Amino acid sequence: MTFAFSFEDRPGVKHLIFFCGHAGTGKTTLAKRLFAPLMQASGKPFCLLDKDTLYGAYSAAAIGALTGDPHDRDSPLFIEHFRDPEYRCLIDTAAENLALGVSAVIVAPLTREVRNARLFDRAWLGIDGDVDIRVVWVHVDEDVARERIVARGDPNDAYKLAHWEEYRERLFVPDEALARTLVMFDNTAPSDQAHDELLVRLIG
Repeated sequence: MTFAFSFEDRPGVKHLIFFCGHAGTGKTTLAKRLFAPLMQASGKPFCLLDKDTLYGAYSAAAIGALTGDPHDRDSPLFIEHFRDPEYRCLIDTAAENLALGVSAVIVAPLTREVRNARLFDRAWLGIDGDVDIRVVWVHVDEDVARERIVARGDPNDAYKLAHWEEYRERLFVPDEALARTLVMFDNTAPSDQAHDELLVRLIG
């Protein structure tokens, strides 16, 4: 990444940046690539909160105790009973860091929350007006995402691959009105310039 510029950030302003999107779009890779440049450009401390890192092992143990399958991460049972508590804890952890002066990068699909604009609801997020919010919608074509899911060989993807038609029915593409509220990013094969331009949109 070619990064040779910095910004004069507003004193006291903190950042809450979401990297959202469907499986296989490269959310985590993108967030990690931009993480050090975000801190350098803003001059502020950040924490990285990845849903799978924070709750993957716990949720695997819990769902495994219920169903015998610790990789059951896309079934109706998991979605009904585990999805929302995971996200609630993720958001609360970010809010706690922000209250202490630490900006936050959140990596998670959060598709329902993107669709209903929850990620801009400060009361739901538990944050004050001194926090800048950016929601990056990371996207690739469906066939590219599926190829990446297959290639990474994560056991947690087994259910979605075995029930791909059912899974893809839950996928959505932000319409034009919704897309205007988001930072749309095509992560198929982004250039260094595309990464730099994204960084400017996030904190510039």
